[in-house]
Amino acid sequence: MDIREIAKRAKVSTATVSRAINRVPTVDPKLAKRVWKIVQELGYYPNTQARALVSGRTRIFGLIVSDLTNPFFPEIVQSFEDTAVEHGYEILLTSTVHDPKRMEMSVRRMIERRVDGVAILTFGMEESLLEGLRFRQVPLVFVDIGPALPRVCNIRIGYERGIRQAVQHLAALRHERIAFVTGPLSLKSAVTRKDAFETAIREIGMQIDRQLLVEGDHTMEGGMRALGDLLKLSTPPTAIMCSNDMTAIGVMREAYERGISVPQQVSVVGFDDIRLSRFFIPPLTTIQMSQLEIARLAFRALVTEVERDAPTSHGTEYVLNTDLVLRNSTALAKQR
Repeated sequence: MDIREIAKRAKVSTATVSRAINRVPTVDPKLAKRVWKIVQELGYYPNTQARALVSGRTRIFGLIVSDLTNPFFPEIVQSFEDTAVEHGYEILLTSTVHDPKRMEMSVRRMIERRVDGVAILTFGMEESLLEGLRFRQVPLVFVDIGPALPRVCNIRIGYERGIRQAVQHLAALRHERIAFVTGPLSLKSAVTRKDAFETAIREIGMQIDRQLLVEGDHTMEGGMRALGDLLKLSTPPTAIMCSNDMTAIGVMREAYERGISVPQQVSVVGFDDIRLSRFFIPPLTTIQMSQLEIARLAFRALVTEVERDAPTSHGTEYVLNTDLVLRNSTALAKQR
């Protein structure tokens, strides 16, 4: 069974069958409907390899994430795949487990598989590794660190907005000692969040207390350790902001183990707004960085680059803002 038989039964040309199967928008809708009716009746499946040889496109996008055990990333993967399926694309997925060598191998393997583009949504890729990539002819999408080069898109996260809202919210609740648990400071995104926190603290007239800045690792265990360190201070914080929700959940778990009530004794704010955060007890106040929107932006960026006749000389930037989501893990500061 091939497209010639389909063309014969649908009484159209083979070119029309090819365009209809490839969902070319210029095909007459009535003809496309007739073609797809025959395709479904015959149970025809296109030879994707042959189609790629003819068109030069595989209709496959690569998707690289950091860690599939972190609930933040499965939501991105699901949203990216849903959008891809809607547009007739497949995805080739891999996880780096925070290993730069594995990331480089993943990108190389995907390009060898002739994917049409790669979305690298890892929130932390070393600058030196970026310089070593030599795959500029294939569209690439990064988060925060995309260089200004042809066929490279960058999704810049507006961390400042959401973090400013969170700091101002805690200040309005009369918190004067606000701690911040960072992510691994080897990651540019973690440094950017820490810098945004310090800027927001200065904006409300508070001094930066370095004792209240604790480096975490974006895990629940790291959040538990961070709370333990903060409680050793002579004057512990009354509020703790975290670089991601997993850290915040770890802080809340350790508080529970120590008999510390959230938010009556200490307020906690996360970052990401993973699905789990709204079901935790108490529901977590957090800064939303929409996984759905990141996935949509990444997919749109790749499609735009694939369909662009000539690449822009300095790449393309997309901006995603963040916003505070109020729940029940913050409250008025307990007076000392």
